[in-house]
Amino acid sequence: MSFYSIDDFGAHKNSTELSTAAIAGAIQAASEAGGGTVYIPSGTYRTGAVILSSNIELRLSPGAILSFSSDPEDYPVVESRWEGVKRGVHASCIFGMNLVNVSVTGGGKLDGNGGPWWEKQRNSPEELQYPRPKLISFDSCNRVTLKDLTLVNSPSWTVNPIRCQDVTIDNLSIHNPADSPNTDGIDPESCVNVRISNCHIDVGDDCIAIKAGTEDTKERIACENIAITNCTMIHGHGGVVLGSEMSGDIRNVVISNCVFKQTDRGIRLKSRRGRGGVVEDIRVSNIVMEDVICPFILNLYYFCGPRGKDKYVWDKNPYPVTEETPNFRRIHFANITARQVHAAAGFLYGLAEQYISEITFSDIDISMAENAVPGRPAMMSGIQEMNNRGFYLGNVRGIRFRQVTIENHEGPAFYIENGEEVEISGCQSRNTRQAEELVQQVTVAPSQEDLSGLEE
Repeated sequence: MSFYSIDDFGAHKNSTELSTAAIAGAIQAASEAGGGTVYIPSGTYRTGAVILSSNIELRLSPGAILSFSSDPEDYPVVESRWEGVKRGVHASCIFGMNLVNVSVTGGGKLDGNGGPWWEKQRNSPEELQYPRPKLISFDSCNRVTLKDLTLVNSPSWTVNPIRCQDVTIDNLSIHNPADSPNTDGIDPESCVNVRISNCHIDVGDDCIAIKAGTEDTKERIACENIAITNCTMIHGHGGVVLGSEMSGDIRNVVISNCVFKQTDRGIRLKSRRGRGGVVEDIRVSNIVMEDVICPFILNLYYFCGPRGKDKYVWDKNPYPVTEETPNFRRIHFANITARQVHAAAGFLYGLAEQYISEITFSDIDISMAENAVPGRPAMMSGIQEMNNRGFYLGNVRGIRFRQVTIENHEGPAFYIENGEEVEISGCQSRNTRQAEELVQQVTVAPSQEDLSGLEE
């Protein structure tokens, strides 16, 4: 395969001048030859959006930095997705659509220089005519590889394959400041056959979020056959998150051999009425978590985003079950340790009309923090701050706890509100603050209180 160095096309190394045209020229030459490697030598190159073609490897040498412009004029507007909705968006820093066999590799760095974008999002979002660029996004591509890169300061989501098939993401180191808005790490969206491995993620939002569109997405495409393994994740709002964009279904997901530290929540599933879709056949195993608000969240009353305060989102009365009723089922957790947990050991809350069902927890060891900081385990109206609580379950069916130990908790280890077919075997409390019953099970009538004004 042919090799094309951007220096041969007039790139400006270690200069404030943009090398956008030189990079585009190298890509065009490789594409016209039927494919090849576009090479970024060591050094810093400033550029606008890089638009790739089929059968192209963009390879960054160790020591190479692509430093992206913060000028919106350097990012053409393309038709893609933002938060599940097809619309005009700024092209991502690295972007491709309808491609086959495309990769970004090497030991180099992509720097999104997100600071000015974050500042506008915080202080004057009305100035952003189109959503901020992502650092890397491919839309409707087949056979995508991202490998051996450092990614920093993304303007918004860092890696976002959309409607792609056969995606390999391996050995990425992703760093965005903890206070940078909406800078998720890796967000596969309506993709099939995705492998994420050996990555380190430290970001300002969800580390990994699996998405499949919202009720506003015309085309409902599943995100399925996803394997996540051997990753370390720190900070951010969640370790691995499924939803709340799940209208096209999320299924067949395996998460294993990962470490989460200070990720707010650990494994987090979230949706609400109106979204529709199902999250099913999820396996989570061999995970260690430390210093999290809550290790396990399955929440069907998630209130963030447009229409989040509408009555149908927070109302605890049962509604008719339709194709717009979301469903969580067949989700299994095993061999997991969580230390320094603050709010609750776990929070599962289904809809009054659609219980969360067929969930198992096996060989789980949870220790609550000695000096726990009170917090709300889930973004759900009507939930008060709590600390050192055990598992809090509402509207659940077919839940099994086997060999689960909870240490330093207050109140019952398992509080179950409107639960059916709940099995607890081989479970124990350890070093509780006071003598507490292991299980408390109650039946609660729906509240008539208006919860629309309550927020986390």
